[in-house]
Amino acid sequence: MPAGSSATTERAVRFVADRTGDAESLGRSLAEDIGEPERFAATLRSGLVALADPAHLAGQRRVAPGIGRLHGVRWPLIEGVKRGFRNATRRERTSTWLFLADRLLREPELEARWFAFGLLERLIVDDTERAWQLVRRAAREAADWITVDSLAHPVARGILQEAYRWAELEQLVYSPSRWERRLVGSTIATIPHIDRRRGRQPEIARHGLGLVGELIGDAEPDVQKALAWGIRSMALVDRPAVTTFLVEQATIATDRADGHRARVIRDSLPKIEPADADRIRVRLAGVRRRASAPSTSRAAETAARFGAGLLGRPMPEPPLA
Repeated sequence: MPAGSSATTERAVRFVADRTGDAESLGRSLAEDIGEPERFAATLRSGLVALADPAHLAGQRRVAPGIGRLHGVRWPLIEGVKRGFRNATRRERTSTWLFLADRLLREPELEARWFAFGLLERLIVDDTERAWQLVRRAAREAADWITVDSLAHPVARGILQEAYRWAELEQLVYSPSRWERRLVGSTIATIPHIDRRRGRQPEIARHGLGLVGELIGDAEPDVQKALAWGIRSMALVDRPAVTTFLVEQATIATDRADGHRARVIRDSLPKIEPADADRIRVRLAGVRRRASAPSTSRAAETAARFGAGLLGRPMPEPPLA
């Protein structure tokens, strides 16, 4: 590692260590304002400003070009705020948290929304229907991979809580938003880590690979990365099923010279048996992605057939009351 990189890492570690206590203290103080969403949002905002690191803010803008407004708070410190709040509210009922989450999702800086996702991950167990409304709104508004991959946690929790929520995730494969489509892959990738028992049942791989099968061939790199991540996670659940899936998809990619599909397959291979991975790599030799090539996924074909915009269109939501 270059000396400059080492120095940057050391600085980041020291920055986090020096402020972890403040982050947890902020989380504990938020517990006093649970009944006052406006005060809660203001306390969180001022605390995040104090925890911000300008160097990290610049780095976030490099790794997620086009990302929205940020304070520049490092992720371990956001987790520290969540941890302080969680420890202070272990015995609290979550009945009023819905309105806290609703308020935080209206904050202009993204860190407040990421904190709200932590509230939703707990709330979605107690008040699944109304929490899911906020999850879907957050998905529609998401415009960067960091937010999408963070949102995957409450989405995954909601699916494990109520299995019929898979059907709602299925609708997102037709979304015109690449971020909603990425959320499909990110959620599949996250489920086995949310609950190591329920998240690794055989039906998880069946549902997960089924959705990947609809989206693989998507032309967007952000979606492709999430699909490969999802496939790798499904190997924790059912490696033989993943291997069979990749072999089938490699045949399609080769027959159609489908570089979008091939890229996802190649990025998924580290999690299957090396001998199987080597055979698939040989089969894909020469199949390369062209950025200008259109999507080849079944979802894209279906959306085109029915007219883009007829599928994945937002539906009116009932009030949260």
